[in-house]
Amino acid sequence: MKQNIKLPVIFISHGGGPWPYIEDMRQRFAVTEAELAKLPASLPAKPKAILVITGHWEEPQFTVSTTQQPPMVYDYFGFPEHTYHVQYPAAGNPALAKRVGELLALSGVNVLEDAQRGFDHGVFVPLMLMYPHADIPVVMLSMKTTYDPLEHIKLGEALAPLREEGVLIVGSGLTYHNMRGFGRPASFEPSVQFEQYLYEAIANPSPQQRNQALVDWEQAPFARLVHPREDHLIPLMVVAGAATDSVGKRIFTDTVFDVVMASYRFD
Repeated sequence: MKQNIKLPVIFISHGGGPWPYIEDMRQRFAVTEAELAKLPASLPAKPKAILVITGHWEEPQFTVSTTQQPPMVYDYFGFPEHTYHVQYPAAGNPALAKRVGELLALSGVNVLEDAQRGFDHGVFVPLMLMYPHADIPVVMLSMKTTYDPLEHIKLGEALAPLREEGVLIVGSGLTYHNMRGFGRPASFEPSVQFEQYLYEAIANPSPQQRNQALVDWEQAPFARLVHPREDHLIPLMVVAGAATDSVGKRIFTDTVFDVVMASYRFD
């Protein structure tokens, strides 16, 4: 059901592993933490629900989470024991999951349901910082393993009506994601040049030109060095699609482990 308020869509570079729960890592991500903490106050209204497309969930077919009480997914390795016990007790929202399915069906997109899918760190890390009380229901929508940029942009376009229904659409990934490059000074310049390409694309006032630049992301400087696999980039495609004619802007960058990571917003 439409409301008078239209929420923005957001892409968040969510950082590495369970960093907010590890003090030395948390200090490194101080900018990200501060920016995410203040982001809710900048929204025109508190969301009724949040739909997250995370770079840590992909399926052969688009799949939506339907559980009322999502479990946790500790999809990281080698971190302190306590990080495998953190909780983000937000509820799911089966009604929103159903609405997602309806919208995608109207666009001819088949979507499956997953009644067990839980919150991976691409979900609970940014949301814990934005909404620490876990008082907003959360639904997740998977990427498709094809990583087809245009297909994911069209997915976002089909979801755009949710913005007028009180749903905050969040893409959670990274503008730089090469595990071998983190912590190497030589990675800094490639991360900057690739992010500049993304920024110029999302800030383009023409949605058609923006989306075409994102489809052609492999033409960006250092593209495959920055993203050997584009799992953490594809959520941006969904967000750009859901933006429709809203122009994007860079809301903040953080330089951690010798690379620049940016987050964007489309109002």
